[in-house]
Amino acid sequence: MAAERSLLFFDGGRGEPPELLRRFARDHQLDLVPVATCEEVVQRVNRSFPASLILDAGPDPKAALELCARLKHDPFSAIIPVAMLVPQAPSNLATLGLEAGADEVVQDAAPERESYLRFDLLLRRAARDVSVHPTTRLPGTTQIRMDMGRRIESGGRFALCYADLDNFKEFNDRYGYNRGDRVIFLLSIILRDVVRALAPGGFVGHIGGDDFLFSVSLEHMERTCDEIIVLFDDLIPYQYSEEDRATGYFLGRDRRGTIHRIPLMTLSIGVVTNQFQEFTHTAQASELAGEMKAYAKTLPGSVYVVDRRRSERMDDEPVAPAPSSDAPPGVPGLS
Repeated sequence: MAAERSLLFFDGGRGEPPELLRRFARDHQLDLVPVATCEEVVQRVNRSFPASLILDAGPDPKAALELCARLKHDPFSAIIPVAMLVPQAPSNLATLGLEAGADEVVQDAAPERESYLRFDLLLRRAARDVSVHPTTRLPGTTQIRMDMGRRIESGGRFALCYADLDNFKEFNDRYGYNRGDRVIFLLSIILRDVVRALAPGGFVGHIGGDDFLFSVSLEHMERTCDEIIVLFDDLIPYQYSEEDRATGYFLGRDRRGTIHRIPLMTLSIGVVTNQFQEFTHTAQASELAGEMKAYAKTLPGSVYVVDRRRSERMDDEPVAPAPSSDAPPGVPGLS
């Protein structure tokens, strides 16, 4: 999601933010937003990504630690930089804050200059974080590999889903990159919100451009993909002009100058699972997901296709097999 120029401050019941924090927010042109409850923090984080979150552990250390751990264990909010303000007593509170996942710990008794610099370093580290995509604020390739690796090592049943837009380049050429970025952002919101709502423990990452990868438990795969496609097909026509939306296409030229009808964008999702085959490393899983995505793009409309091949048959399978008869209606699969 897009980052806000806001600095959330969880006061834990203290009330007014410290003057140092007010000055820091002014110097960095951030809107300082005091938040009184843990649930309000979570709600705000779910709506948008603040520039940073400061947790005051003085009034209620347990609440601050639990809130920090909760945010850092969620892949959608884990990328938000979090600093924790801690009093001198108890002496182990700073350690507990780091264990809970805080990116920085600032003690009340520290010199103001040191505290100010720690807040500043927190923002600078976040700005340098190359594993977060700048347009969508979703985890990038580094965290995608880490999530895949954890799922492979755990041995649990999961689905790896590679989502890609069809006819996006033509849309970008016609409407400009600003509108194109808006479509990318819209897709990121759809993926993020659907996975969050329907697939507990799911993960969404942004590979780059119009390529996304999300992983969910196998039991949630079909419902999640179905809902993503329904929402996408409902919302994407409104990114076009009224005329293009009414006709369902626009006229565009290819590289040779030939005029073609360019249909409205659709979404192709290639899915691989470890239900019938075992993944030994992340490159294997991502390569197969890429194959399935490429196959999905040969089919009309917004679709997801599921690789149903078994490990012992992998060497004998064609590159682009026909849809299997056991696939859900309207959802091609492989056998």
